[in-house]
Amino acid sequence: MTTALITGATAGIGAAFARRLAADGHDLVLVARSTERLQEQATELHDLHGIEAEVLTADLAEEDGIVSVEKRLADRRRPVDLLVNNAGFGNKGRFLEVSMADELRMLKVHCEAVLRLTSAATEPMRDRGRGGVVNVASVAAFVPRGTYGASKAWVVQFTQGAARDLAGTGVRLMALCPGFVRTEFHQRAGMGTENIPGWMWLDADKLVSSALADLARGRTLSIPDPRYKALMGVVKLAPRGLLGGVSSRAGRKYGPK
Repeated sequence: MTTALITGATAGIGAAFARRLAADGHDLVLVARSTERLQEQATELHDLHGIEAEVLTADLAEEDGIVSVEKRLADRRRPVDLLVNNAGFGNKGRFLEVSMADELRMLKVHCEAVLRLTSAATEPMRDRGRGGVVNVASVAAFVPRGTYGASKAWVVQFTQGAARDLAGTGVRLMALCPGFVRTEFHQRAGMGTENIPGWMWLDADKLVSSALADLARGRTLSIPDPRYKALMGVVKLAPRGLLGGVSSRAGRKYGPK
């Protein structure tokens, strides 16, 4: 029986990973800020699939939260075979409209926590000769769009670089770059979504299935939908100046209200 640890496990993409991995027979370590929601989720997944679901309450914007998850990942008596770094959030507002404290909190969750948890997980994985890490980024990583996009670009570059360094060890790392997914993400940030076209929305469960298939294939980058793959192909060919203007307008149209 293998064990997967998922951050941001109680909603959206994290919850979809938990459902799929539990259905496949993996034991789970569920990480989020709300103990009550974690306990409800753990009970439901245990009852449905007969797996063991451990609850770990942690806020990855806080030092104590990161340390507690690092310790669990480093526990060689209870090895974690798959880490899904999914925790994240958005800030409402443009640069200089968002407080510096909130900008730094985002970098703490999206960058520092991902770096430290990936390191804590992959060292024992390397020693065992097997394991995997999925770092959830975003297609926002490929367009110039504020601190959120910049932090997700860091996740992609870090993950692919670490994957190259660990090649041949049996440890696989992959950056997952979804587009719009119906989760609590936009609601928590106070962002309006009513103007986002229907074709841009992805189903979280299908996204996870595609991501796990890409991880099994050894890919270091997963854009789990043909529509977004095509869109990102166009992005690669567009001049950066033009792309910045389009991204800014799209942010005003589809982003915070």
